[in-house]
Amino acid sequence: MSTVQDTSSVSSLFGAGTTAPSKTSTEETQNRFLSLLVAQMKNQDPLNPLDNAQVTSQMAQLSTVQGIEDMNGTLAALAASMGANQMGQAASLIGRAVLVPGDSISPAEMEDVMGFDLSRPADQVTVDIFDAAGSVVRSLNLGPREDGVNVLAWDGLTGNGAAAPAGRYSFKINAVQDGQAVSSTALHLGLVNSVSQGSQGVQLNLAGNDRVSYSDIRQIF
Repeated sequence: MSTVQDTSSVSSLFGAGTTAPSKTSTEETQNRFLSLLVAQMKNQDPLNPLDNAQVTSQMAQLSTVQGIEDMNGTLAALAASMGANQMGQAASLIGRAVLVPGDSISPAEMEDVMGFDLSRPADQVTVDIFDAAGSVVRSLNLGPREDGVNVLAWDGLTGNGAAAPAGRYSFKINAVQDGQAVSSTALHLGLVNSVSQGSQGVQLNLAGNDRVSYSDIRQIF
């Protein structure tokens, strides 16, 4: 009496650690599995019949692979929908100013706004403003501040009360609580010129050729 290969050959189609194949590959695997199963059932040795538990297990694995493929398709469609919705929201920001991570500042109007995001409350916060050469031109003592986003504006004056020359400056946040440093993120104001979408998601193209992610926005003005 003729026999066919042991059901372990079926297991080879679904080895441990096998990644979910593409949709086309999944369909081909299903067809191969069913063809092999039918052939085995027709030609099984009556004295050594197929193991029902093993066949059931292989069918369950096949169903799992198909389920993963379906889930991946659903997630991809959801991500595409969310990206399109976020792109529409970002487009409404064109021409508006947003507070995003960055440490640049200028004494010019609308460029004199800065901020910081504290991880926890601080009982003492100071801000040092530096010129292009790295020299401190002004130090601001802000006292205690709450956690989260804090916003302030530089009056454009140096430490001796003179007007700071036009140009780009930078600032650094120093925050402490009970003598321990508090982590913070420096924030600066940027004008949204346009928006774009790429492999990194929705991006805001700011004046001055700056580019930030839509998710980086801390405040909108």
